[in-house]
Amino acid sequence: MDALSLLDAGLNQCAVVIDRDGGLLLALLTAGLVGGTTHCTGMCGPFVLAQVSARLERVPLSAMSEFRRLTGAAVLPYHAGRATTYALIGALSASVAGHIGALPGLRWLSVALLALAALFFLGYAARSVLSWLPKAPSLGKGRLQSWWGNRVSGLARPLFGNPTGWRGYGLGVALGFIPCGMLYGAIAVAAASGSALTGALGMTAFALGTVPSLLAVGLAGHVAGRTWRTAVARVAPAIMLVNAGVLGWMAWKLVA
Repeated sequence: MDALSLLDAGLNQCAVVIDRDGGLLLALLTAGLVGGTTHCTGMCGPFVLAQVSARLERVPLSAMSEFRRLTGAAVLPYHAGRATTYALIGALSASVAGHIGALPGLRWLSVALLALAALFFLGYAARSVLSWLPKAPSLGKGRLQSWWGNRVSGLARPLFGNPTGWRGYGLGVALGFIPCGMLYGAIAVAAASGSALTGALGMTAFALGTVPSLLAVGLAGHVAGRTWRTAVARVAPAIMLVNAGVLGWMAWKLVA
């Protein structure tokens, strides 16, 4: 089988997955859009701005153009690297869940994962509403999560010197392993599919959803990120409630 035949077979398989699991993929895409706006701009924005600064500093003033500025601020290799890591995590988690779920007595694993993800999105919606109130409680970051995030950031630091091309891609791959709450919920949804391909496509959709807000940060700094965040923050709880309802309905369909 030649390369074109393999590509055609792969695209056909992806089309089948999109048709079959479109609800799950859409839930992850919208979760990425909301999470990217309300969460990623604050957590990943500094990484994006550091890359933009490093990339543009290496361009001579005489060679600077609007196209160079835009491509430098977009940091597309970084986003491609993050998407790769997320897709691998999604494929692995879904494959493991699928094999475990096939064992006798464990067929309810997908239902449990979908229900867990639905509860997570409900909690995220409630937390978003609470953030509008004064002195809203903060969940903070666990010691293990903080320790792992610091280690990943430390290993990736040498790539910040010239984050272009494959180095920028590698930076995205590395920083994709930094843990965050929104990522956990997305992984639970991807794992519930029990299919490595669906898990990979689902986490890719999640990664794509986070890109617009980070592109805004890269192009215009945190000012744009805050503006975008303010505009979306008001509708974020409603979107997350819809996501929770979709995932809950999917869990119910598996039971019924």
